[in-house]
Amino acid sequence: VQLQASGGGLVQTGGSLRLSCAASGGTFRDYTMAWFRQAPGKEREFVAIIRRSPQGTFYADSVKGRFTISRDNAKNTMYLQMNSLKPEDTATYYCANTRVVGFPTTPGSYYSWGQGTLVTVSS
Repeated sequence: VQLQASGGGLVQTGGSLRLSCAASGGTFRDYTMAWFRQAPGKEREFVAIIRRSPQGTFYADSVKGRFTISRDNAKNTMYLQMNSLKPEDTATYYCANTRVVGFPTTPGSYYSWGQGTLVTVSS
């Protein structure tokens, strides 16, 4: 499966962005999908996950209440709606897929990764 993330950009504190992750080459609905992010000099960290079925979701505490993950299986696409953005949200955001059960939050649990899309939040 190939994943391609898009939608990043420069936004002011308090602004919003919507990221997309388009999948190709596989059966999108068979995979649990997640977003991770990596700031310069820091390790990649979990942001949000949406299971394949049932479509339960789980968020990192740092984004809970501000970010919403969703998926459209008919379009083979996952989304991350990011509201009330903060400077500390600045990072490259990556999408990834897995068939590991539950809500895996470690990067090592994921099979395929998108190329990343940069989000910069100015103060």
